[in-house]
Amino acid sequence: MGRVSQAQAEENRRRVVETASRLFKEQGGQISVADVMKAAGLTHGGFYKQFTSKEALFDEATTHAFAASGGGTAPEAASPEAEIDAYLSTKHRDDVAGGCPVAALAADIARGQGGPAAQRQYSEGVSEMAKRLATDQDDGLSRLSTMVGALVLARATKGEPVSEEILATARKALGRGD
Repeated sequence: MGRVSQAQAEENRRRVVETASRLFKEQGGQISVADVMKAAGLTHGGFYKQFTSKEALFDEATTHAFAASGGGTAPEAASPEAEIDAYLSTKHRDDVAGGCPVAALAADIARGQGGPAAQRQYSEGVSEMAKRLATDQDDGLSRLSTMVGALVLARATKGEPVSEEILATARKALGRGD
């Protein structure tokens, strides 16, 4: 097999990063490089032509996850209230791969997955999301903490009645429910 063009190599790298971003959010940082490459439709051998390590891929995939999501789940939301409603929905709960990287990557980042770049990107993403949720009475961190905690718990209990209750209770606590 011949060498790929620079344009094809860049397209392959983009595809790997997008695929890894989705898979890391969905399955966690323990997913293998071979599985990422297979899902991207590429061979495992091509990985090290693009990335120095799995950590480097995790760093780049984390950056991509935050850029693609606008730092949260509803960058198009017109207000913090609309973002809360979108975040604490069953649709978002069920879309782990396409949802918020703050909730999806929290455990991996806390366990040291990736390197300093992933940690920095994650911290910046948390800060940006909190700023969007801020009100005159709240800097956004308590709202964000409530939202992320509720989403993680709702995902962990998906399929059980308590999952819906968690989302409803969090919306209510944030002034968005009955």
